[in-house]
Amino acid sequence: MSALTMKTRASVIGVLGLLAVVILLLSPCVGMKWIFPYANGLDSEIFWKIRLPRVFASFLVGAGLAACGMVFQAMFRSPLATPFTLGVASGASFGAVLAVLLTSVLPYGIYFPPGVFALIGAAVTIFLVYGLTGMKRNASINTLLLAGVAMNYFFGSAVAFIQYLSDFTNVFRILHSLMGDFEGVDYNSLLQLLPFVLPGLLLIACLPYELNLIAMGDEIAQSRGVALQNIRKALFFCTSLMVGGIVALCGPIGFVGMMAPHICRLLVGSDHRALIPATMLLGGVLLTVCDTLARTIIAPAEIPVGVLTALLGCPFFLWLLLKGRT
Repeated sequence: MSALTMKTRASVIGVLGLLAVVILLLSPCVGMKWIFPYANGLDSEIFWKIRLPRVFASFLVGAGLAACGMVFQAMFRSPLATPFTLGVASGASFGAVLAVLLTSVLPYGIYFPPGVFALIGAAVTIFLVYGLTGMKRNASINTLLLAGVAMNYFFGSAVAFIQYLSDFTNVFRILHSLMGDFEGVDYNSLLQLLPFVLPGLLLIACLPYELNLIAMGDEIAQSRGVALQNIRKALFFCTSLMVGGIVALCGPIGFVGMMAPHICRLLVGSDHRALIPATMLLGGVLLTVCDTLARTIIAPAEIPVGVLTALLGCPFFLWLLLKGRT
């Protein structure tokens, strides 16, 4: 990297960092009415206990999803890879939906927490994917990808089956949980999310050299001394846990993990030394802005943020396809 290129990339990352600070400061103020940090009474409660933890959670989730998408795109060497490629989100969604069903059909008022069941579903998916690929000697990255696709379809069908068995009330709850939103997120939710996302972000931030080589191909990575199998397993498990924790908190939120890395490649290039911090910052900014819009466009009602990201992401996805053809 030339000195000029390094300076340009550092400037882009600095601008993204400044933008992130501005968004984090302004977003809690925006809502059905503007509220400032020095407000009193009910407005102060809304700002500090409702809006602020929600903004922090949306930024952290956006950074996590964007980082996972960047890692999967490097490892699968596919521009269309997303954080949900291995089916972990489908497994977590199935766990949450199963909890809703069990709570409604079992007697004595037994409550099954959807978040806990979502984490269990994510963990089961991880072990199934790796168990299936482990049965085959010298399983390739494509084998792992296909196993994830199979799990994705399986758990998607299982969710549809549970919806078919449910009454109208539970169908509404299930649909709402599958749309992805931050409604009801508080500081406790944020603290529960941190152990899943922060370690994964730190691990990814420590591996720019390895990701650069992995993105160039397995043979090149191994010839340069990268412990490919160990690095790949560590990245798969940390990203899977990140996705599982995120889906347990707010449900599946699509397209952020695909859009942010691509936009950042246009801004800073493919070198992961610059791409990693840029992607995390932009992912956090994108999802925070989307969530702010989702809770203000039709206030006092809210649009699930997963719906809004899908509306933005689908045209971006089509643009990627057309760009690839040309």
